Amino acid sequence: MRFLRNNGLSVALLALFLFTFVGQLVSGHAVVSEDRRAHGAPAESFGAYLGSGAMWESTAENWESEFLQMFVYVVLTVALYQRGSSESKDPDDEDQVDRKPDPNRKGAPWPVRRGGLVLAIYENSLSLAFLTLFVVSIAAHAVGGTVAYNDDRQLHAEPPVSLLSYVAGPTFWFESLQNWQSEFLSIALMVILSIWLRQKGSPESKPVDAPHHLKE
Repeated sequence: MRFLRNNGLSVALLALFLFTFVGQLVSGHAVVSEDRRAHGAPAESFGAYLGSGAMWESTAENWESEFLQMFVYVVLTVALYQRGSSESKDPDDEDQVDRKPDPNRKGAPWPVRRGGLVLAIYENSLSLAFLTLFVVSIAAHAVGGTVAYNDDRQLHAEPPVSLLSYVAGPTFWFESLQNWQSEFLSIALMVILSIWLRQKGSPESKPVDAPHHLKE
């Protein structure tokens, strides 16, 4: 019970991820099988679908947009501000996250105590982690998308295209940009709406009685 109390947020979010991911796999397999039958091809097994380009393309194109969103947001909030937003530092006050790391602080992480290059990397490790996840995801999208695109072309008796041709073509960028724009819109609205709107009990919101122009 203590574990769930201390880790309830991450456990709940991961459980929701697994539930919706399984739902995506089941429904995605049904869609692909229906499309194959419509073109006179046999439906593929669920196991074959799990390793197919269609599955990897649909999954990776969504993951890449999420990781890109978080990378950009983490980096932009270092130096850019939105007055009154709970999602931004106060442009007029020194924030705790900007203080110099103290290697003598009790419980300080090892990279802080080590200093040097290790500390420099650790100071930017959150953004680097999201950037790495984005690069891996967009690469998986490119590879899986190429396979899925060629599978569809095969059903229409058309010749396959190369990975480079697929990435340079409109299909890859349409798949990516339609997700990227929605992620940037959602986080922009979170930043702006948190100036005037409240959610009692949430750390993503200011206190209900906080003035709109201040962050508390």
